[in-house]
This record gives sequence, structure tokens and C-alpha cells, in this order.
Amino acid sequence: MLIAITRLQEKSTDDEARCARFGHRCFPVSPLRARVNLEEIARFVEDTDRSTFDCIFFTSALPARLIGPRLSRWPRVVAIGPQTRRELEACGIESEVLPRYYSSDFVRFLGPWIEGKHIGIPRADVPNPSLLSSIRDAGGRVTEVACYSLIPTGEPLPIGDAGALLFTSAMSYREARWEDRPGLLLAAIGEVTAGAMRDGGHEPAVVGDGSLEGTLDALNRYLDQDPGTRRPGGR
Repeated sequence: MLIAITRLQEKSTDDEARCARFGHRCFPVSPLRARVNLEEIARFVEDTDRSTFDCIFFTSALPARLIGPRLSRWPRVVAIGPQTRRELEACGIESEVLPRYYSSDFVRFLGPWIEGKHIGIPRADVPNPSLLSSIRDAGGRVTEVACYSLIPTGEPLPIGDAGALLFTSAMSYREARWEDRPGLLLAAIGEVTAGAMRDGGHEPAVVGDGSLEGTLDALNRYLDQDPGTRRPGGR
């Protein structure tokens, strides 16, 4: 199946290779672009170099790509998922990965260790008040740094003859414009994105576990259960 995947214009990925391992082809479509805030990035790197933080939580791959190469030292590092960990590994930074790929699991993952600790979170300028309050409620301190802004392109997504459209975040769904034609399979990378789609009147046929690999696995299981949907290789 040919899959259109929402990605930032600035974010190159290995999506094609990962989709191929599941028997699919893909291409990116961009409802959003990133405007990088170099001053905020420099401030975060300086604070990290001064050992301000006890832990850094990377909630997506782009902050890891923007900040990782600039770090000369770092504390405990947590990545929200496998793609973010790969970005950090490319910079020589080892990280732990949440067992579920949702920021709501961050405090539970750290457990009692978080009490009295200072958490640094470089992210987009999209607030996550529930994450911040959960850290404070657990006895931690938190500093969020908006290292980039998300700007809607306002342009229709060029999905062409794609058989599926995969949304990789709630915001990418909310800001997307596309031709909702019969037979187009809509997929959500995880439950948060799926919730946004349902609120917007689009029930996703496939919901992943927060990772691309998990979503592709769910897609294949969905296709195997639907004899009316064609699979690559005639499956």
C-alpha cells in the first residue's frame, strides 16, 4: 500500500526503509513547518552544560536533532520513542525509552526518582499542561523550552493516489487539509492523535502504539482482517 505520512517539512526520516520492511511504500506530506528558535536552543544547551537539569525528556525527534549535536555533556536522558532514541544515538547520546510512547507515562516511568529532580523538556511551542502538572505533583521541577514553532502551511496535502493517510500527531491532523475520497484509509500513530481525529469527525481505521513501526504492524493486521482491501503481493 502507498501511504502518505504527515511529517514536518524540515524533518527528514527513514520512513521509506521502515515502511518497506512492512511491505509498503510511503511519502511525506506536510501540514506544518517548523520555525527554529536558535536563541532558546542556545539557552537550553547552556543550562544543560551548567548541569541545571537532572533529566532531559525529548518528546519528539526534531528537538533531539536540533539539540543533541550541540551538547557536550548531559544528565539522564529519556526519549519518548524509538525514532527519538535513534536521533540521540546518532549524536552519541544514550537514552531510555518510555515503554509506551506517550508523554503521559513519563512520571510513571521515572517513579519515586523524580522527587526533587529538575526536568528539562525541549519541545515545540505546543503547551502540554498535564505533563507539567504531573511532574510538579510528583515533587519534581520542570523547565520547558520552545526550541521551535509549528506553523500551518495552509496548503492541501498532495496525497495523490495514496491508499492511506497516516497522521503522526494531533496537531498535524487538526491543521491538515485533504480530499477525503472514498477508499482512503485514515490512520493515527497513537491514541492521542486518534482522539483528535474522532473529535474532528474522522474515525481512524488503524490506531498505532505511538510509533511508526507499531502503526504499520496495526495496519497489516487490519488489512489481513479485511479481505476487501488489497495488500502488496496479493495478500
